[in-house]
Amino acid sequence: MKILFIYPEVSETFWSFKHALRLVRRKAAFPPLGALTVAAMLPAHWEKRLVDLNVTDLRDEDLLWADYVFVSAMIAQKNSTGYVAERCRRLGVKVIAGGPLFRAYPDEYSGFNSLVLGEAESIVDQLAKDLEAGSLQSSYRPSGFPDLDRVPVPLWDLINLNDYATMSVQYSRGCPFNCEFCDVIVMNGRVPRVKSNEQVIAELDALHVRGWQGSVFIVDDNFIGNKQKVKGLLRAVISWQKERPRRMNFFTEASVNLAEDPELMSLMVQAGFNKVFLGIETPVEDALKECGKSQNLKRSLSDSVSLIQRSGMAVMGGFIIGFDSDPPDVFQRQVNFIQKNGIVTAMIGLLTAIPGTRLYTRLEQEGRMLFDSSGNNTDTDGSLNFVTMMDRAKIIEGYRWVMNSVYSPEMYYNRVLAFLRTYQPRAKTYLQNHDIVTFVRSLWYLGIADSKSRNYYWKLLKKAVAGYNDSFGEIIAMAIYGYHFRKLFWTPKLPVKLEEWLAGITL
Repeated sequence: MKILFIYPEVSETFWSFKHALRLVRRKAAFPPLGALTVAAMLPAHWEKRLVDLNVTDLRDEDLLWADYVFVSAMIAQKNSTGYVAERCRRLGVKVIAGGPLFRAYPDEYSGFNSLVLGEAESIVDQLAKDLEAGSLQSSYRPSGFPDLDRVPVPLWDLINLNDYATMSVQYSRGCPFNCEFCDVIVMNGRVPRVKSNEQVIAELDALHVRGWQGSVFIVDDNFIGNKQKVKGLLRAVISWQKERPRRMNFFTEASVNLAEDPELMSLMVQAGFNKVFLGIETPVEDALKECGKSQNLKRSLSDSVSLIQRSGMAVMGGFIIGFDSDPPDVFQRQVNFIQKNGIVTAMIGLLTAIPGTRLYTRLEQEGRMLFDSSGNNTDTDGSLNFVTMMDRAKIIEGYRWVMNSVYSPEMYYNRVLAFLRTYQPRAKTYLQNHDIVTFVRSLWYLGIADSKSRNYYWKLLKKAVAGYNDSFGEIIAMAIYGYHFRKLFWTPKLPVKLEEWLAGITL
């Protein structure tokens, strides 16, 4: 059996890091972890290839080689998936598809030969048997949520690791919280399931023996969903790191209650974590109550961010605009919170209703749904896919003002400095050989060619050398990320007050 895995192109989004990739000389930000994991589950004697459209083009020869094409996609890959579907249809290639995109919108892909609507672990054996017997079913929908004790090491040999800026490892699935807008519990349940410590160490070993020297993204939606077990894993990773001459650096996603556990923060930093993404969402308490974000209401969000950053981890924040209870000043409050707390990487999105979530169900019952999401919540045309309480035009223009503000060169670089004043790294971030080349390239792209922001870059570099030498590597990385965000969200214009911007909208 010949299987071709295809990973469609991710739309240009906040997390695509398209513009930053040019500076670090990589082709894509993250590898297709799901496809590589499924590939490792299929019979070893099958022939397998993988085409990542974020890295290379899809050739007819690739498609015609395969007995079946396996497509793995998220909602943000919807446009590229349509392109793949058309190429396969034209050549008469059989397609099996799985991933969040197909689970959210199965009716749109009924033309595929089969859809896997859920986690693959509990159905992959049956799928393989059906393929060999020529009795493929039109869909496979697992019942319940499988344990992760049978998940193998991803088949890394199907890709060139050097095409990617970051590697990925998964430890757990599921989240104990029930935020109204989130589809994590729809896909993965509310009881976090975890891999054994031995499984995770085996995955780290697999990357280590292949010479990986970059950062590793622990892709869990909430890495600390089971605090007791994750502490055991962290102790195992600490021991693993001590046995190797060069430490791996990790980053992940977690809930804000991480700040309530000093031991957990300390273990994460000792294990090599230097960044963590938090779903902060909004400084507006009524909006947090509306979306069921109870974990964000237990203590000051500013204090939580400060505690985590003082522990040695940079906080990347997720923020949302468009809640029913958002007040007129929500735009200014979001900007103030982000700037004050030095949240350098602020992923600010418009509220989007995804099928299966409590939000989608509520809005559908209220007759407020308008269209399907594009999967990119920074897309003002493809998100905010429902009738809003605040005037829609004001939300969109206010959102554009927020993005234009926080990713202007002055505010971005000031935010880096605000972060550095509270950040307390546990270990110096040395520049390795490949980092030095990236740093030199940043001198040209950011220090010379980028005329709109180069003065801020040199000022930051001067301050980094003078007062923050221990964080030099992270500072250069933040400067490069800022370049990507400016390309996406910043339009140079004369300073304008928010009130004047919104007042100018023709309603």
